Amino acid sequence: MTDAKKMNHAPFVTLHSEGNIGIITLRRVQHRNALTTAMIEQLITAAMTVSDDEKITAVVIEAQGDNFSVGADLNEIKAEKEQRSLLRARRDAEQGGRLMRSLRDIHQPTVCAVQGIATGGGACIAAACDFRIATANAKIGVGEVRMAMNLMWQAMPYYVDLLGTARAKQLIMSGHLFPAETLCQWGFIDEISPPGEASAAARSWAQTYADLPPVAMQMIKRSINRYAQALGESIMHMDHDQWLLTAQSEDFQESLEAFKAKRPPKLTGR
Repeated sequence: MTDAKKMNHAPFVTLHSEGNIGIITLRRVQHRNALTTAMIEQLITAAMTVSDDEKITAVVIEAQGDNFSVGADLNEIKAEKEQRSLLRARRDAEQGGRLMRSLRDIHQPTVCAVQGIATGGGACIAAACDFRIATANAKIGVGEVRMAMNLMWQAMPYYVDLLGTARAKQLIMSGHLFPAETLCQWGFIDEISPPGEASAAARSWAQTYADLPPVAMQMIKRSINRYAQALGESIMHMDHDQWLLTAQSEDFQESLEAFKAKRPPKLTGR
């Protein structure tokens, strides 16, 4: 078994330990931690590795730079769309769901430290954790709808569980970025920290749980997650097929071009 203290996952994701706490860090700072397929695989590997380390009794997920993550790398999405077969695209579209499950199924309690912007896949990573600490200036949202995309990664049940149906609809259907204070009132954020202190606060939360009996702690977590996600497991298998449908639309292509040109898209419903 590889000790988490010695585990290093390529340039953009690292895993190390601080005492009995595992620290997973996003490090693609120059791209605001935009998530590529390779980076997602690194996160999956990190999650599985730390979960299997019995010396680790709590986990922090954090990011370097001013922003936690701006979500999927849209340049990669466009390039892959032009090159892949439909069959390959369907297989690749399952990757996000695998990431969410790998994060949710980390045995130990997980605490996410969010600063700056966390949107799309970045917000989903936070949603898959047990607890979320955000800086006072953080903004979190799910902007897929503004790109003419559905919410992928089998992530919708996480938001419904945390927010309830009406507020989950506000977050997902509006595509807006919401301030940390609002999301704290809604129950998505567990604590607001001063700017620059989210990681320290997350470590403090993690240590609280790390020092409790690990077997009982991990059994309780697993039971709550299985109960909460039972329906989601049975119905969310189709969201990657919804993505393949929306990715073929003219509105999706127009939204990508408009995003790059920093102009409003001209949507037609086609």
